[in-house]
Amino acid sequence: LEENYEMTADWNGTKFAGVDLEWNYASKHSERTCRLSMDGYIERVLLKYGHPTPSKPQHAPHKHREIIYGAAEQITPEEDTSPALDEAGTKRIQGIVGALLYYARAVDNKLLVALSAIGAQQANPTERTNTAILQLLDYCATYPSDGIKYRSSDMIAAAHSDAGFHNESKGRSRAGAHIFLSKDDPIPKWNGPILTLAQIIKFVMSSASEAELGAMFITAQAMVPIRNTLEEMGWPQKRSPIQTDNSAAAGVVNNTIVPRRLKAMDCRLHWLRCQDSHGQFRYYWAPGSSNWGDYSTKHHPPIYHTTHRQQFAGYTICIHDVGSIRDVENIIQQS
Repeated sequence: LEENYEMTADWNGTKFAGVDLEWNYASKHSERTCRLSMDGYIERVLLKYGHPTPSKPQHAPHKHREIIYGAAEQITPEEDTSPALDEAGTKRIQGIVGALLYYARAVDNKLLVALSAIGAQQANPTERTNTAILQLLDYCATYPSDGIKYRSSDMIAAAHSDAGFHNESKGRSRAGAHIFLSKDDPIPKWNGPILTLAQIIKFVMSSASEAELGAMFITAQAMVPIRNTLEEMGWPQKRSPIQTDNSAAAGVVNNTIVPRRLKAMDCRLHWLRCQDSHGQFRYYWAPGSSNWGDYSTKHHPPIYHTTHRQQFAGYTICIHDVGSIRDVENIIQQS
């Protein structure tokens, strides 16, 4: 290659495809780790779109939905009736969504819920859409050097699946999943996601159990090519565990509950059961507080994001605590 091209070699493996890699082969807990980040990327995005650092820290990437305690049901979001943006405003929204979606897919999955909601409106954005994108940029400016930390594992694909029932416009629900690599344990240990799902389910779900079943179907579908890829790479796969926090959905796919009416969920239900009988997946229940897919299914309040940052980002450094983006990056590198 050096005979025909100008090139450089990095034998420490500190950068790949624009992603910065921080290797730790001697972790405190005897766990080899690697943290992925994109230093300077958010700084360039903010500079390109002329967005200043907010005077107050923004701890949530999206506006949260108020919980009405004691109510029989939560109110779904109202239709957006704010004025539409002009062509320049529309192009700006689409450009920001594209720039941040690349960053979110690579190193910061915490942005995906906000980007999913904004992306569903970017063809015909409104003033409310612009307000949402400004809050998202404020959040990125507050935490400019987020990343994902991976731990060494036995390369067994696993997932946490969750759903938010009727929490999107037009009566739709949201599916989320945290797909990761771990060991073949009854309850797999935490690891950074190799794929995070945060999407609006296209069809209206008739119950919370059906929404959870739909999320499990979407999760298992996404895991099929991942399992095949790992097999081709030389990592034999046992039954991939998928966790859900809905006992009814877990009972249905495990044949411990037999619903009287199945037509509404026939395809999803029987495909999941089929994959289980073929030894591809196993489904189990665990409390919602331990489900990592929950982060990607709801518009949580700021306190939820701050309490989960250490787990999902590996660092909790806020720009308002240190002064500048460069200071944040220097602290992370020194630590």
